[in-house]
Amino acid sequence: MFKVSVLVWIMLGTVLAGVSLIVVLMVPSFAADAIRNIPYAVAVGFALAMPLSYLVARQIRGGQGLRNV
Repeated sequence: MFKVSVLVWIMLGTVLAGVSLIVVLMVPSFAADAIRNIPYAVAVGFALAMPLSYLVARQIRGGQGLRNV
């Protein structure tokens, strides 16, 4: 399940980092200091994707846990 989780994390992390980047650029108070806020927003997007990717991988596997294939 770790391999599936990593593959999901790569895709989900990219999406969440992009969404957080757009949020920083669209909110005027964040956009005023964008050069400082963009790296934090992207890091938060990738970090938030880690536990979410585990949950998605578990659903893909049918909730079977750590069964080896």
